Amino acid sequence: MAANFKLDVSNFSRELSLLLELIKLDEAGNTHLIKKEAFTDIEWDQFLLLAKHHRVYPIIYKNLKKVPEDWFPLYVGSELSRLYQNNTIQMLHLTGEMEQVNKVFFENGVRVLFLKGPVLGTALYGDVSLRTSSDLDVLIPMNKLKKAEEVLLEKGYIKDDYIQSILHDWKWRHHHITFFHPEKRIKLEIHWRMNPGPAKEPKFNELWGRKIARTSSLTSYPTYYLGYEDLFLFLVTHGARHGWSRIRWLVDIVKMTKKDIKWEELIKLLRKYHYLHLGGQSLILSAQLLNVKVEKEMNDLVEGKRPKQLAQDALYYIRQIVNLHTEPVPQEIADYHKRHLFKLMSIRQKLLFSLSFLYPFAIDADTLPLPKVLHILYFPLRPMLMLWRKTKNRAIPRRAQN
Repeated sequence: MAANFKLDVSNFSRELSLLLELIKLDEAGNTHLIKKEAFTDIEWDQFLLLAKHHRVYPIIYKNLKKVPEDWFPLYVGSELSRLYQNNTIQMLHLTGEMEQVNKVFFENGVRVLFLKGPVLGTALYGDVSLRTSSDLDVLIPMNKLKKAEEVLLEKGYIKDDYIQSILHDWKWRHHHITFFHPEKRIKLEIHWRMNPGPAKEPKFNELWGRKIARTSSLTSYPTYYLGYEDLFLFLVTHGARHGWSRIRWLVDIVKMTKKDIKWEELIKLLRKYHYLHLGGQSLILSAQLLNVKVEKEMNDLVEGKRPKQLAQDALYYIRQIVNLHTEPVPQEIADYHKRHLFKLMSIRQKLLFSLSFLYPFAIDADTLPLPKVLHILYFPLRPMLMLWRKTKNRAIPRRAQN
């Protein structure tokens, strides 16, 4: 990384700056890394809101105990303690369900790789209570989706049928389906891809061949998760796709850099799937916001202007509270995010993305219902149907005014 390159964080609030300083606080408890002045003029309710939004309150709680108690209000410590305890219970609850899901899938011949959730708390943080998670995410082979659905429905899960599809476009436009257990209050996402298409990514069998096993403490079945290089690829593509709008995802990258990653192999992997610049973006953000040391073997990731510009662009999401999955998303944020997602793509990915619009969408069938045997006609009809919808949408305000 160029020594003279610095991210512009001048518009960060004092609350956000303190949050980052506490995350950086040395795990050995060396408080010389943080000064009392950082705790002055803080709006503590806003600080707590940021800690909750960025899902880093377990680490903040842990590190805040390393500084003098008179540096912050008593209620702040009490609230963080409450959040930490609730998260510990939640993660233990998810851990138990993860073990049961793993067991039932194994017994029904469904290979499963856990992408996030408690497995990351253990694998990256060494303590399941230090990472937050609201659900379970698992990756399975596409040809086992039907079987997985049958198993989950039998176990009391309910499928969220939110995907509208035509001509099987769901297989590459989407990457997961969601199930919810009403009694256990657990959401489970079944992935057949790590990320939405049409971009390319490693096949399931490749990922399975590089998997890491975690010995289960509750059952006789090992739990599997992605090998470190594949996990890094998943975490950077996931974080970038969400604008790094939660600092927890950057903390994951910090923890990843401390693992025994084969950086040469990782760089080959990222280059193969056109994600080298995203790896660079994640390391630049981690280095300049959270003090990750960019080692020599990481240099190929951070070189060039593009990773730096993408890192600067991501500060738009970090400096404010952005909830991309909470509707309605403010129009300014939605427009920025749409442009940013396109900038993240390689030339090849942009081409595939643009060509994907020529493939029929479910809305085409809503616009002009046809018998299933004639759905192939939506390919030549799509341009006309798009024009019809645009014309109709423009006409609605005029009719409303009349």
